[in-house]
Amino acid sequence: MQANSGGQQTDPVGLDLVAPEMYAPMLRRLALAAAGVGIGSALLTATVASWPIAVLVGVVVGAPTVGYAVALRRRRMWLSGTIIHARRVFGERQVEIAAATGVEVLIFPARLSRIVLRVTAGEISQVVPLAMYTDAGSGREMHLLGLRRLADALAASQLAAAVAVSAMLVQQLRAEARDAGLAERPLYRAVQMARTKDYVSPIVLTDREVAALG
Repeated sequence: MQANSGGQQTDPVGLDLVAPEMYAPMLRRLALAAAGVGIGSALLTATVASWPIAVLVGVVVGAPTVGYAVALRRRRMWLSGTIIHARRVFGERQVEIAAATGVEVLIFPARLSRIVLRVTAGEISQVVPLAMYTDAGSGREMHLLGLRRLADALAASQLAAAVAVSAMLVQQLRAEARDAGLAERPLYRAVQMARTKDYVSPIVLTDREVAALG
């Protein structure tokens, strides 16, 4: 494991809630199917119209889905040291957690509720998914290494809010490590708390609420 001069680990670790490798085959099949439909539409149109029109119909039918699949495959998020990297369709966004000017925990309550971390550094903000839970009590949470490194990065910030979120993630990490029930996991408790408020999403947790979860 590499470390910089300040002792921060710099080996990148993925922050995607669902690893891109898991859905890449599905996206590849989707792109191929959409391309096939586009080609089929073009050939069918060519029987009643000119080839330029047929090609245009094929592009209109197949290109949007192919483009969506390619764009989704490209999206990726990872943490290197204290820097969040978010690769998008065009370019990459970087947010330095140690220089954060705002750290918030947001909850989107619904039948599939999401809880995310929003880090702001100057004019740049990045949302990091932490977990998602269904009404039935199942869901997906960030993996242990991602939680650990994210908590360490937040602890390096000068913001009290960042330190409080770091403490909450450490408790989540410990709960996941011992395979504790959902009721003992801070992220799930936060979602349950948000659901009782019956507010319009998203709900931003107060510093007091975050501290209570940690």
